Amino acid sequence: MSYNEAACCFDASMYTGVPDAAPCAQSLDTKGIIAGLDKLLFSGDDTAAGEYLDRWCQKAQEIGDWRTELTLQSELMGFHRRTSDKAAAMAAVERGLELIREHRLGSTVSGATIILNAATTLKAYGMAEQSIPMFVQACRVYSQTLDPLDYRFGGLYNNMALSYADIGEYDTAEGYYKKALGVIAHCDTPENELAVTYCNLAELYERMGREADIAKALKLAQDNLHSPTLPHDGYYEFTVSKCLPTFEHFGYKL
Repeated sequence: MSYNEAACCFDASMYTGVPDAAPCAQSLDTKGIIAGLDKLLFSGDDTAAGEYLDRWCQKAQEIGDWRTELTLQSELMGFHRRTSDKAAAMAAVERGLELIREHRLGSTVSGATIILNAATTLKAYGMAEQSIPMFVQACRVYSQTLDPLDYRFGGLYNNMALSYADIGEYDTAEGYYKKALGVIAHCDTPENELAVTYCNLAELYERMGREADIAKALKLAQDNLHSPTLPHDGYYEFTVSKCLPTFEHFGYKL
């Protein structure tokens, strides 16, 4: 089954059931592999990071360590979204969904999180409509398993809102953005994520023709970025890079 078939015909029942709890015959040091990946990403060497991920994915597959492979396929989804390699990102989506389907992990938090990652990847490459059933499945599992204010809901709701906005369901998108704001506000140092969400709302309000609300959303985004308690670290710089295009689009300066 190709990623297109898996996404367009996403049937949660194919991915759920009794999760495979059996340990793999051989297991790699997943935490150590991720730590090595983080070092390469921090150095900015994307070529080496991509080769590193591919090499360890192949090793995991060779020895039958599907748990580590699934973790790495999820990493590849995000990595190739960032590097704009659609073919590689979709290959990771296809393999990740295949592993979840084979081992019936779709009703677990870890499996739902990877389904969410796959949905985000589809949305990033213009397949918002196909992504929505996958977001809905992740939302269902999180709602049954996690505290309603768990930080993971913030990212889920934001990404769901982006997909609904892309297919023209603006009221639904606004509802999910507001849900995201409610969750993020209860997290530690929420200002970065609040700023991004308010920028997303400003862009949504433009689509809806709500000019007055655009200004309010941008003011709230700016207030959060200027919070005196917000550390100006690498994550802050990343947040600014995400928000800056929105401010520039509307003629604002940070």
